[in-house]
Amino acid sequence: MILLICVSILIYTYLGYGLIMWFLGKNRKNIPSYLEEQPEVTVVVAAYNEEQCIQNKIRNTLSLNYPQHKLKLWIVADGSDDDTVELASEFEGVKVFHQPERRGKVNAVNRVMKLVETPYAVLTDANAMLNKDAIQELLKHFSDKKVAAVSGEKKVHLEENEDAVSAGEGLYWKYESFLKRMDARTNSLVGAAGELIAVRSDLYEPVPEDTIIEDFYMTMSFCKQGFKVGYEPKAFATEKSSQDIGQELKRKIRICAGGFQSIIRLAGLLNPFKYGFLTFQYISHRVLRWTLAPIALITLLIISIIQHDSSVWHSLLFWSQIGFYSLAFLGYVLQRQKVKIKGAFVPYYFTIMNIAAIIGFSRLLFNDNLVIWEKANRKL
Repeated sequence: MILLICVSILIYTYLGYGLIMWFLGKNRKNIPSYLEEQPEVTVVVAAYNEEQCIQNKIRNTLSLNYPQHKLKLWIVADGSDDDTVELASEFEGVKVFHQPERRGKVNAVNRVMKLVETPYAVLTDANAMLNKDAIQELLKHFSDKKVAAVSGEKKVHLEENEDAVSAGEGLYWKYESFLKRMDARTNSLVGAAGELIAVRSDLYEPVPEDTIIEDFYMTMSFCKQGFKVGYEPKAFATEKSSQDIGQELKRKIRICAGGFQSIIRLAGLLNPFKYGFLTFQYISHRVLRWTLAPIALITLLIISIIQHDSSVWHSLLFWSQIGFYSLAFLGYVLQRQKVKIKGAFVPYYFTIMNIAAIIGFSRLLFNDNLVIWEKANRKL
């Protein structure tokens, strides 16, 4: 019985929910109309020690298809002790905020958002490059008064010869982008990635400074208040994959720890009598992936080892897992030897993701400081 429950959880989490949302959303087309006038907008870039990419980010933002007199670019570089501030200050019209004390991204963004006077703000990462029409594509969703925020699509730049990180992360984000599109079509996006988010400035409320994944918490807080979060695949932010699997693991651990923290802080969203379909989305898309799915994987493996010779079914399940984790281990070995075999990298990345969920929970449990953290290095 336990084995069947574990299998059901895994199939539903990683496949079943996607199929349900595809069925519900396939005939729905939410095509928002562009705003009658292009409003003023402030682009806020949090940039801690980003000397390697900050000038490219500024050039990218200033080259977007949006009236320059209606676009303000703010760089907040609190705590940076490299040349980020100096390099950003070379650009005329770009406002740079900096204070020597490092108190984390949440504090930095909260600090400058209080000063935003434009009706909309776009929050984006320093290492994420935007497509030309990103801002106007995001802002068109605000023609719906129920929309408090809009997320762009994250794209991972894939190398010509993909390694474990590029292949695994790229496939993950393709599937994640599909789920986001279906979520937004049927109701609301369930949390947004911080690479590119537009918000109504007057609805922004300071995020608690000890929040680990502030982008997710902020957008789900909008949903909790009865607003919706839109999704715009025509506005995308492209970034390189993590430098190596160690850096990707560090990033995933932090995200998973933040996921557990958000589940606790947004516990009210688990009430279907109050939030209805949103609760179904939240549990299916996020909560299960961060909590029961990793537990189900471990439980399934243990039971299969114990009962592998009790029936044909148990034997098949056991050897299927042995084959999968053997491919994951092969991916680990091959990426260390710089050998490129994609088939082994996807199981490897999937395994790393679930290991990160377990470690992330323990880090949160033991109150490790994940708010002020060393960012994962990306490929240059």
